[in-house]
Amino acid sequence: MLFSKRKRVVKRILIVEDEPLTAFDTETMLAGFGYEVVATLDNFEEAVGKVERDDVHLVIADVRLHDQDLGLELAKIAHGRGVPTLLATGHQPPATNAHAVGCLSKPYTERLLKLAIENVDRHLQGESVKPLKGLELYFTQAE
Repeated sequence: MLFSKRKRVVKRILIVEDEPLTAFDTETMLAGFGYEVVATLDNFEEAVGKVERDDVHLVIADVRLHDQDLGLELAKIAHGRGVPTLLATGHQPPATNAHAVGCLSKPYTERLLKLAIENVDRHLQGESVKPLKGLELYFTQAE
């Protein structure tokens, strides 16, 4: 079909964010985009449990949870389970992370969040993606 909707690999997203307003806004935006939010958590151990027990297609995790770099640790655990992680931070993004697909700069707009997830989805389907201002991708075009 000429105007068919593209198929998504990412449908179920886990949000891990310790700032309540950011968490609420992200959850609201994702629902508006048509994604299913598995849960919105601010606790590292609960997030690990969700990744281990639930069908999660993508984790969006704040790099710093409660003043610790627990988002990086969560990305490592999720990666080990085959679940990609998109980090988010209001600080300097990590230069690279072997366990995350990228890092979104906060505060992010609704448009940037949507495009970032679409880029991750395209990458997971083997397509090349264009860099976006406000999104650092950790994979190369050839991956």
